[in-house]
Amino acid sequence: MTSTHLPHSSSTIALARSQTLGDILRRTAQRLPDKTAVICGQTQWSYAQFDALVTRLAVGLVAIGIQSGDHVAILARNSHGFAAMRFALARMGAVLVPINFMLKADEVAYILSHAQAKVLVTDTELTPLAKAASVLGTQVAEFIWIPSEDPTQASDGMHNFDTLTAKEGELPTQTFTGNDVLQIVYTSGTESSPKGAMLTHDAVLWQYVSCVINAEIHVDDLALHSLPLYHCAQLDVFFGPAVYVGSTSIITAKPTPDNLLPLMQRFGVTSFFAPPTVWIALLRSPLMDAEKLSTLAKGYYGASIMPVEVLRELASRLPRVRLWNLYGQTEIAPLATLLGPEDQLRKPGSCGRAVIHVETRVVDEQMNDVQSGGEVGEIVHRSPHLMLGYFNDEERTRAAFESGWFHSGDLATIDDEGFITVVDRKKDMIKTGGENVASREVEEMVYRLSAVSEVAVIGLPDPKWVEAVTAVIVVKHGQSLSQDEVLAHCQQHMAGFKCPKRVIFTDTLPKNPSGKLLKRELRQLYA
Repeated sequence: MTSTHLPHSSSTIALARSQTLGDILRRTAQRLPDKTAVICGQTQWSYAQFDALVTRLAVGLVAIGIQSGDHVAILARNSHGFAAMRFALARMGAVLVPINFMLKADEVAYILSHAQAKVLVTDTELTPLAKAASVLGTQVAEFIWIPSEDPTQASDGMHNFDTLTAKEGELPTQTFTGNDVLQIVYTSGTESSPKGAMLTHDAVLWQYVSCVINAEIHVDDLALHSLPLYHCAQLDVFFGPAVYVGSTSIITAKPTPDNLLPLMQRFGVTSFFAPPTVWIALLRSPLMDAEKLSTLAKGYYGASIMPVEVLRELASRLPRVRLWNLYGQTEIAPLATLLGPEDQLRKPGSCGRAVIHVETRVVDEQMNDVQSGGEVGEIVHRSPHLMLGYFNDEERTRAAFESGWFHSGDLATIDDEGFITVVDRKKDMIKTGGENVASREVEEMVYRLSAVSEVAVIGLPDPKWVEAVTAVIVVKHGQSLSQDEVLAHCQQHMAGFKCPKRVIFTDTLPKNPSGKLLKRELRQLYA
């Protein structure tokens, strides 16, 4: 019988079969060398230029002592420099550790220390934060400066992006494979201390294929990327797949209506992703003019749940835009399920069904599938998108993969067609007077009030109810709303135990840069 096992001398075969993130840019550049790849501020690169610059940068990184497998952190806003560094690290085999630039110095230091990063990449604006964090018990010994969207001066005492990209030469023979770790992405920490999800090249690339197929990422797209690239949604659901297929990417660090709407009009943007909070801001902007956005054809939302009333407003005001809802977790690279354009109004509020390379269930505590039609369970996944585990955290890794499925921590229902609707995070379920209340259900009810711009429902300590259902509301500009009006509206349409016991009005709701509401901060603020 002929053996099917390859001999140990098969390293040359493995090299020929290489499929890593660094390979996909080179292949796109070979197919589409002259096509515009990246536009950021005054910088514009073709795919051939982008690919050549990434190779030079990778050579420069090796020249300053960075090796395959080293952990390199990035603390920077969106820029062409960030995009180049992302692919250069992948090409030379280093592990990317992207860091939320909204964190404080001690929080950044925690990630740097936990991830064992010895090199920190930053931009001019964030250099003070990077330096302050690096001295708080981290192993960071080297800094690299990268350029920003707007012109800036290089920071002193750092390796310079421009110098590194001037390096000529060849990279060492590739010894890493698709099974090696590409990046360690830390969870947002909205509910607990951040965990570092280890994602391989293979996991991210399988996820790219799911994005291309299910989210219809296309070579002809002209996509605007404005949410932070440190976040896996913008980085790996949109920017990475855009490079994979060869579409054009506009990168900006300013996700505000007065920047986004003119960019969309100026470049004829066809594809745009944002969390509901940014879509709401666009709808409320005086610059919003549907006729000036005539090229916009694809709209994506995720990171948090889109209120059904806002979804209907989007469909009414931007009728030419096809909408997708994308749901997932950092640990699944991150796309897991998707609700397509044809089901937006048929299944409002749903996050859809599993994408092509994911198997998703909604289960009870015994891992039995819940009954369709309303029974609540936890969302669990199996997929090649999934992480290897949490870096240096065997206990939480074991808990996350209990019973051979990844446990998302999200509570949901599933209907008889297999469409999933997220009810809440486990820790956002409010236990009041012995009853469980899903904050999302109450939020949807409050959003029916036309004066409400945004709302977050939380549970606050209460001597009678244990937790009191509390609505924290931002009122639309120029309109008014009272606590009595909110309570009367909810009491008319909901069971009494679900209705808010208290209403708080505020100017803004705390969010991380990906647009996710930070309910933990609200609970701490108002407790």
